Order: sequence, then C-alpha cells, then structure tokens
Amino acid sequence: MAELATIARPYAEALFKACKDVAGVDLTATASWADELAAIAADPQVRSLADNPKVTPEQLLGLFTSVIRTQLPAMATNFLKTVIDNGRVDVLPEIAAQFRSLVNASKGSSDAVVYSAFPMDAAALADLRASLEKRFGRKLELSTKVDEALIGGVRVVVGDEVLDTSVKARLEQMKAALTA
Repeated sequence: MAELATIARPYAEALFKACKDVAGVDLTATASWADELAAIAADPQVRSLADNPKVTPEQLLGLFTSVIRTQLPAMATNFLKTVIDNGRVDVLPEIAAQFRSLVNASKGSSDAVVYSAFPMDAAALADLRASLEKRFGRKLELSTKVDEALIGGVRVVVGDEVLDTSVKARLEQMKAALTA
C-alpha cells in the first residue's frame, strides 16, 4: 500500500492550485475548513462508516456537511465529494497537513506548536512569538497546548525542530549527567 503522504500530495497540490487559480479565495479560510474536514475524518466512527460498503457516497457527504461547524463553500463541497468518491476519506488529515504546508511555504512561514505547563496569556504569547521568530528566522503561526507534565517552561515544535526549555527536560538532562 502506498504511503498516506504519497496519496495525499496530489489532492493537496490540486486544492492549492485551485485556490490560486480562483480569484478571491482565501488560503487561510481554505486551510481552516480543510482542517475541520480532517478532524471529522480522523474520528474512528466516521472512518468505520467510510469503510462500510453499505454507506453511499451521498450519505457520507451528508454526514460531513451536517457535522462541520462552518458553511462549506462550493469548492469545499466539490473537493470533499471527489475525496469521498475516490475512497480517500482516511487520507483527509494528511491532505490538510500538506495543504497547510503549501500555504505556509507560499507565505514564508511555518506552523509552531507551543506546549506549556500552564495556559499562556496573549502578552506572553506575543513576546514568545517575537523571540521564536528571531530564533527560527521565519514567521510562525503559533498554536498552544497545555502539557502539565512539563512542570514549567515551554516546549516548541516547528516542523521537525524542537526547542525544549521545560523544567522536565532540564531535570532529565541533570539525571543523565549524574548517571553518566
């Protein structure tokens, strides 16, 4: 079986090209509804329905359109119908990830996930964004997640790069130094 990334690439590239070709299409809004579709497709119950041969493509399309929080534009509905008709619902999360990567590349930015032990306020996040953009040398689209296991500090993941300044990481470094 082909890797999901290989299967998803043509869909993500076609969606990106379609957005570029049609005037007035907002790439950020498209990435948003693609992420929503991916979240729905990642649900185990939706996957089992998609794999059920008794469920028609129209029923599956109806399920997606009834569950999604936003009103899908015509381009989104056509894209989703194509994915469903080709039996690629399980690939939607990877399509959304690759599409977001294409959008970021066109903007010269990257997605970054900031894990912190406690929720961060807007001012602290703005300061952190400025420091991280200087450190990584590009514009970053930050999202935050709380991970109480970090004890304190932050852990930042930008693509395949990780910057870990958490107390947990420092304790593990000290443990490794003492046991070596």
